[in-house]
Amino acid sequence: MQVQMKIRILVTLLTSAALTLSAFAQQANSGSSAPQTASATQTAATPQSGDTTHEPLPPATKGDFWDGDDPNLVNLVTHPFANKKYVQRLTRPIKDRLNELDQLTTSNAAAIKDVDARAQHGLQMASEKTNLADQHATDAAGKAQVASLAATEASTRVSTAEQKVGSLDQYKASALTEIRFAPGQTLLSKNAKDALDQIAAPLKNERSYVIEVRGFSSGHGQTAIAASQKMADSVVRYLVLNHNIPVYRIYMLGMGNAPLEDGAKTTRISGGRVEVSLLKNEALTSAQR
Repeated sequence: MQVQMKIRILVTLLTSAALTLSAFAQQANSGSSAPQTASATQTAATPQSGDTTHEPLPPATKGDFWDGDDPNLVNLVTHPFANKKYVQRLTRPIKDRLNELDQLTTSNAAAIKDVDARAQHGLQMASEKTNLADQHATDAAGKAQVASLAATEASTRVSTAEQKVGSLDQYKASALTEIRFAPGQTLLSKNAKDALDQIAAPLKNERSYVIEVRGFSSGHGQTAIAASQKMADSVVRYLVLNHNIPVYRIYMLGMGNAPLEDGAKTTRISGGRVEVSLLKNEALTSAQR
């Protein structure tokens, strides 16, 4: 009996001490939680300037030992152990915000990548256009150079042609040979042929020359002219047939009984006489060489 009484007294004392500590702890919690509740309410009412898209996280509500700042013996004795649902309920808002941050980061990375790809494409296109413009400029410069060379060559050819045209009539007599004929004779003698050979032999590979053949005969009127033409024809025929002198390089003229100018005197010949003059254009000859 005495032992049971002692146990009851001990239990009564422990219960009284627990109730007393609980009341004291509740008074202390009620005094300290009022300002905190007000500050939490003010914080929840004030919008955050940095985030205009999502609602701010709600402040934590302090209702027991695990949510409060001042633990007490009653909460320590009466609060159940934290379980998985309790932890998930507390961490769910944080996970949601983390997921939102991941989405924003992914979106920003995709936008940055797209901008970078566009910038690289633009730079590549600009580089290709620059290379194409450089190629066109190089081609144009090459064509201009070719055109300049062609113009210079054409100018040179024009100058050469002008020089040749200006020198067409610049023929000078380089030799004069006389072929004598007996009265009434039109055939060439041995001496006449030798003299013509000396004139024609050096002209085999020559160009820019003209041979002038003029016949003179004694007599009067048309008879003298016809005789002079026959003698001149004999000379031309020998040059063409025996030395292959082109006909277009020979100019023949029957002068008849025209007087000959012998210095200050003018005389008439007796019999027949043919003058063979070799005319050369030295300017054309040097240009052709």
